[in-house]
Amino acid sequence: MIASRRQTVFASLDPPQAWPATRGRPQPQRLDRELDVLPGVGVTLKRKLAKLGLYTISDLLQHRPHRYESAVDEVAIAALGGDEEVAIAGEVLDVRSRRRGRLKIVTATISDGTASIKATWFNQPWLEEQLRTGIHVRLRGKQGRYGFDVKSYDVGAGDATADFAPVYPASEEIPPKRVRTLVGHALGHVVDYFDPLPADMRQREGMPLKRDAIVAVHRPEDEHEAEIGRRRLAFEELLLLQVGIARRAAERERTLAPSLGNAGELIERYRQVLPFALTPYQEQAVREIDADLARAVPMQRLLQGDVGSGKTVVALYALLRAVEHGRQGALMAPTETLAEQHFLTIEGLCAELGVTCALLTSASPKKVRVAALNADVVVGTHALIQEGVELRDLAVAVVDEQHRFGVEQRKALAEGRTPHVLHMPASRKPIVTSRIQEERASMAYTRLTRLLREGRQAYVVCPLVEASETTLARAAEDEAERLRGAELKEFRVGCLHGRLKPDARREVMARFKAAELDVLVATTVIEVGVDVPNATVMIVQEADRFGLAQLHQLRGRVGRGAEQSYCLLVSRAKEELTETAERRLEALVASTDGFELAEIDLELRGGGQFLGTRQHGATDLHFAHIRLDRPLLERARTVARELAVLPDVLDDAVDALFAGTDPDALA
Repeated sequence: MIASRRQTVFASLDPPQAWPATRGRPQPQRLDRELDVLPGVGVTLKRKLAKLGLYTISDLLQHRPHRYESAVDEVAIAALGGDEEVAIAGEVLDVRSRRRGRLKIVTATISDGTASIKATWFNQPWLEEQLRTGIHVRLRGKQGRYGFDVKSYDVGAGDATADFAPVYPASEEIPPKRVRTLVGHALGHVVDYFDPLPADMRQREGMPLKRDAIVAVHRPEDEHEAEIGRRRLAFEELLLLQVGIARRAAERERTLAPSLGNAGELIERYRQVLPFALTPYQEQAVREIDADLARAVPMQRLLQGDVGSGKTVVALYALLRAVEHGRQGALMAPTETLAEQHFLTIEGLCAELGVTCALLTSASPKKVRVAALNADVVVGTHALIQEGVELRDLAVAVVDEQHRFGVEQRKALAEGRTPHVLHMPASRKPIVTSRIQEERASMAYTRLTRLLREGRQAYVVCPLVEASETTLARAAEDEAERLRGAELKEFRVGCLHGRLKPDARREVMARFKAAELDVLVATTVIEVGVDVPNATVMIVQEADRFGLAQLHQLRGRVGRGAEQSYCLLVSRAKEELTETAERRLEALVASTDGFELAEIDLELRGGGQFLGTRQHGATDLHFAHIRLDRPLLERARTVARELAVLPDVLDDAVDALFAGTDPDALA
């Protein structure tokens, strides 16, 4: 007799309120678990991983390799020759370490029976304990000035020197091969990812499942397979970003800005008082600005141009368009020096037109500040957005050197109103740039003295260190005093730093501009807003300590006159630098194109939060590369437009991506 289960319910045409979960279903909540659930991750390693921005399983799976090691030949040590990258294997005979300045060098003698060689590691002191006599190692690298310069290595069994292996962004505390091992432990969790892209979209775009793409990125057979996986994940990121931005744009279309109509009599008089006719490119910019100002949708426009191309003329045009309609215009600059320079440039033109113009900085007396708020055009610094500063009736805002303001600061200028906004990035002129190592720094001053004797002037920028403003000021003063008694003893040397009072700072700059000083020793206070055409030489000490954007800004202080200008970057030896520092210096020497350098800087620093207010570091985009993925970005934008009715699953993914985001951060 066969036992059967008694039926307790009847079938129904109505679906249940909730379907039971299926076996093997994705469990995305497991991706949010902290990394100490992985084998070998304790408190110390967890803290080190956090410094890389890695906190959860998902963070680790989205930690994309920045390159892949291709196959190299393994050769006998006796057959080594040339400078090609190869692999060698052998036994450790002895291990030693030494210091050379700030550089810690670990050297091990390796023998494979055919010969022995000194293998060298830089700034990896922990290896002295790992490399024990008699242990077997496999090394990948090439011959250099210190023996065999090791690029990657395996102690005992390992796969860091495998024929094809991912290399991850890492740190001195966690080498790339340790990150690779941890990623291997985390890969079992790819099954917990839901795929937000609808099946028909994946089929149409020829893209794999998300889980397969993640595996392809971390464990590819070759670079082609890795790129297929990366592009699939990058497309998803860009598509969700485009859909979210499209939503924000639709919301912004519903906000109202003052419609300023057509240009009138004031603009006609402005054109007449200019000592020149606008160039075709200026006229094109003006037409596009006019079209924006005629609408009730807030303008968000970027005004680009080289040094001397007349951006300020166009910016003043936009400000006067507000004034002729009885409204107010404001120009915000990042430093007092730059704000003063702008004020001096436009104040005379405004006076000739009968337009009131005022300067507002943190140094402005209370009486001046109150009067400035009622001016037709207000030029200022961060003081324009300080608490208690209420502009009368702002209709047009111009933000100069806009990258130097944070998202919150740029937003504060328009707080409580919806003005039209014109952003102006910095721009630079071609300058001959070269590098020189610290031990040869005297050569830089030999070149400098030759140019000084020809009547030129120069800047010497002091090293950037983690210190207070007071300490930096003291360092600048000490360096100026040293140069006066040494390399530059026959020249007039001044000093400029952030601890000087505004009047004293202006006096030093006035003396330098009047050629009463030959050399100005300074901190980064000269980064923007200094315009001395006769200054043709810039020496940056310990340049490897500066960011790429900052170096580009500093270099921009020269190259403003007719004479050829030079920038000399003094840095530590190449082998003492991190890979990122080396790439920064290489990029600055190779290019003077501000847009190209901005893209490289974006790649090196990370784009910061596209959906938040942090402007550098780890980016929201883990797989997409804004500089290189432009065709993919355009495709994502097209698909986003085609999605007239978003599938629910894509809606959920977009909501998750933009959760907690201030909509104004996307304006």
